[in-house]
Amino acid sequence: MAEVRQPIVTVCGHVDHGKTSILDKLRGTSIQEGEAGGITQKISFTMMPKETIIERAGIVIEKFKIPLEIPGFLFIDTPGHAAFTNLRKRGGSLADLAVLVIDINEGIKPQTSEVLQILRLNKTPFIIALNKIDNVSGWHKAESGLFLDSENSQGMMVKQNFDEKIMTIMGTLNHYGINADLYNKISDFQKTVAIVPCSARTGEGISEILAMLSALSQKFLKEKIAVKGDGKGVILEVKKEKGVTYLESILYDGELFQTDEILIPGFDNVIVTRIRNIQEALPLNKGFKTQEKVHAATGVKLQIIEKDEVLPGMPFRVLRGKTEEEINEMKVEMKTELCEEIQTDDHGILVKAESLGSLEALLVLLKQKQIPVVKAGIGNISKKDIYIAGSLPEENRIILGFNSELAEEITPEESKGIKILSNAVVYKLIEDFEKWRENKQKELERKKLRELPQLTKIEVLEFVFRNTNPAIFGVKVCSGLLRQDVEMINNQDKKIGWIKAIQADKTSVQTAEKGKEVAISMSGVNFERELTVGEFLYSNLSEFQFRKFKEYKDILTSEEKTIVQEIALIKRRTNETWGI
Repeated sequence: MAEVRQPIVTVCGHVDHGKTSILDKLRGTSIQEGEAGGITQKISFTMMPKETIIERAGIVIEKFKIPLEIPGFLFIDTPGHAAFTNLRKRGGSLADLAVLVIDINEGIKPQTSEVLQILRLNKTPFIIALNKIDNVSGWHKAESGLFLDSENSQGMMVKQNFDEKIMTIMGTLNHYGINADLYNKISDFQKTVAIVPCSARTGEGISEILAMLSALSQKFLKEKIAVKGDGKGVILEVKKEKGVTYLESILYDGELFQTDEILIPGFDNVIVTRIRNIQEALPLNKGFKTQEKVHAATGVKLQIIEKDEVLPGMPFRVLRGKTEEEINEMKVEMKTELCEEIQTDDHGILVKAESLGSLEALLVLLKQKQIPVVKAGIGNISKKDIYIAGSLPEENRIILGFNSELAEEITPEESKGIKILSNAVVYKLIEDFEKWRENKQKELERKKLRELPQLTKIEVLEFVFRNTNPAIFGVKVCSGLLRQDVEMINNQDKKIGWIKAIQADKTSVQTAEKGKEVAISMSGVNFERELTVGEFLYSNLSEFQFRKFKEYKDILTSEEKTIVQEIALIKRRTNETWGI
């Protein structure tokens, strides 16, 4: 049998559902307590050797007769405020398995929904850690710490409450096309996702999670976790420590020597660099140790010689034993793969993300929403991005930053006219964009409305200051807005004349609002012969203009819609098909 490596496991879920607390219990560490505000600030990996799995889950492994053939686990903790989507490699997710944490009382939240989409997109097998069962009213933990033992020892009302919560969550998952059940009730794990009720606070169910991960790894992932030879990895983060730049990475296949050269693709070039130093993560977060050689799967900090900027989320390949021709082929292959994964449209908006995987996930979710993207990149929003966005049509002058901020050197003046939306949660970022787009569309349509005649309805008053050349008389604005240079018609569709000037309280004004009584001057009309006190006048519309107003009906006020309808009725007295 081929040598198998540690399965790579990521713990994911909604921001407050206890991901890091669950991981702390699994690995026996307490990372979360040291985090600002209890939110994970960085990606970290934990090597868990086989001995620790036996120590923490031996009872369940024996109970279910699970043969432990894997050398351990490599757990990855992702930021609580970001998706775990930067954990990508060619052909899917870097994670072999995922633990999706769901709060039993909260159920499926928007971020849980987002994670479910990405798990399905990447075809990542997962189990559900149904956290916080200790918050179920009246719940008692069994002495063994196993959910198996505590499930049937609960009081009738407690058990009924628990069952209702489970059924609700299973029903919601079903809407996502996911068939799930309690792990101890499943006969076919290929068809049903296992739910393990647990508590990060009391430790209940934690050994069962480890046992389930062990069983699933050995039953379904043997081919995936077989070590195949050539060293391959993914750069999770680019970090600086005491002036030295490190690539915090996962080696997921093969081996890596301190004397090796590696190849790292980028958007503009492909970097070939020699490794200067390898530090491997010690088991159970006991720090790092400098090594001359490391085997997959493992977490490492790499120091490289090349000074070119390396982008987080990028894959790397070991070049040991490769000819120059093979290296050139690999360069073309990795560059092509990158272009295939980051596909953009010939129009649309500009997006940036913190890493390659995050960018891929954002692009997939935007595509599902039919939101085109003209340019995509990794890192913070730069001056170049602002310049490109400024050259786009007005409805696309926006930059979406998924965990990506505006570069500090950009002044408010430089970014003026460009909307910058940044968020660490994909669904929220897309939600904010959709609201902006809706408001922007209305704003642009209102702007187009201003190119059409001003809609107005006025009543002729008895105050006549001049009969003709030009006629000056009093009117009351009944609906809409009265403005200069608008042609008016009466209710017989006769053209009366153009409004040349408006006076309110003996002062010239450009417009007059509904309810105002003002004097207007109108040339080409004889008041005595052509107008009657009390009659209504309307702004004149052509059929083309009327159809334009119909196009914009969603942004017209109810008052404006009424004026348009009244004008159409007037026009159709002489032409039944007018405007149709």
